[in-house]
Amino acid sequence: MIEESFRSSYIPTRSFGRTGIQIPILSLGGMRFQQSWQELEVRDIQFDSQQNLNHLLNRAAVLGLHHVETARHYGSSELQLGLELSQVPDPSRLLQTKVPPREDPKEFEAELELSFQKLQCQKLDFLAIHGLNLPDHLDQTVRPGGCLEVVRRWQKEGKIGHVGFSTHGSADLIVKAIETNEFDYVNLHWYFIYQDNARALEAASKHGLGIFIISPTDKGGHLHSPSQKLLELCAPLHPIVFNDLFCLDDPRIHTISVGASKPEDLDLHLAAIGLLDQASELLPPIERRLHAAACSTLGATWLSSWKTGLPSWEKTPGDMNIPVLLWLYNLLEAWGMEGYVKARYGLLGNGSHWFPGENANCLDREVSEKDLKKVLVKSPWMNEIPDFLRSLRERVAGDSQKRLSSF
Repeated sequence: MIEESFRSSYIPTRSFGRTGIQIPILSLGGMRFQQSWQELEVRDIQFDSQQNLNHLLNRAAVLGLHHVETARHYGSSELQLGLELSQVPDPSRLLQTKVPPREDPKEFEAELELSFQKLQCQKLDFLAIHGLNLPDHLDQTVRPGGCLEVVRRWQKEGKIGHVGFSTHGSADLIVKAIETNEFDYVNLHWYFIYQDNARALEAASKHGLGIFIISPTDKGGHLHSPSQKLLELCAPLHPIVFNDLFCLDDPRIHTISVGASKPEDLDLHLAAIGLLDQASELLPPIERRLHAAACSTLGATWLSSWKTGLPSWEKTPGDMNIPVLLWLYNLLEAWGMEGYVKARYGLLGNGSHWFPGENANCLDREVSEKDLKKVLVKSPWMNEIPDFLRSLRERVAGDSQKRLSSF
């Protein structure tokens, strides 16, 4: 069994930046095992759901996935963990939750207290300020009298170990937050299909922050349900294994989140760990095939220049988020990632600051092609982009979605 093969060595660890803590390179994320995205009472928790979590925590403890992380607004996740952690002892467990910043630090502290209550814990090893996505969020956190003053008080009382932040924000904002020197670690997005945070990754490494990659399996492409084309291009590896190796082959990255919904979801991630020492041999041919497929369908000229001169969504008619829409177009055309693209397309305009801007549904309705081209004058693809957006819309537009966790 996999457990027996890992029992002697467990999951490898890396020193988590300035914290000095040895953190497993796989972290057990709490975003998919919870029963509901709604807040529940204890009486509403189903036995089967709780038993599944018990089995997942037991397997994680045996394998060495000692880092368990969740968030205040992951539905019933904190509550279910609080009921189960004491039932699955793990003396090496590292516990993290994430709490969003608030304009009023008293509201932030109330949320923090609720997290402790639901988790039934006396101390958190890690607390992340959840969702530093806008400049206002950073200001609410670090300004005098802001949320970090609450955190510092709780740290002095021995209730919180290290503080970091999680973010869907721009690379500029992430770097700015890092350079405040107020944080010990960062949870950010960076994986094969999305490498725009490379500059933020470099800044975090330079400043000695622990680096935690958010959800490379789910946010990194819905790799738990990959397209047939992606399966073929990543062979002989599963796309999950490929993406894990891609992330972990970078020594700056200390841990990646494994969003398991059941114990068996750990299997492919364990397979990746077993191949980590071969990553330098396994990754290049797959990356070449992926790039070749993209060039074949999209063209090398487009791939090298599609980002040039694109306006931000705030400066685009209808608030269309053209950089994100064209990124989705590329994923769909190059690698057939229809399920992922459809989900992300639907979130635009419905995910608040987590997924800002709008999709392309307004094109040819509220927004004319002529108006759109006025803000595309710096793009070498000004004349082609409207048709690309129409093609994307035709293939994936459907019912709009709401982000499951919004606050």
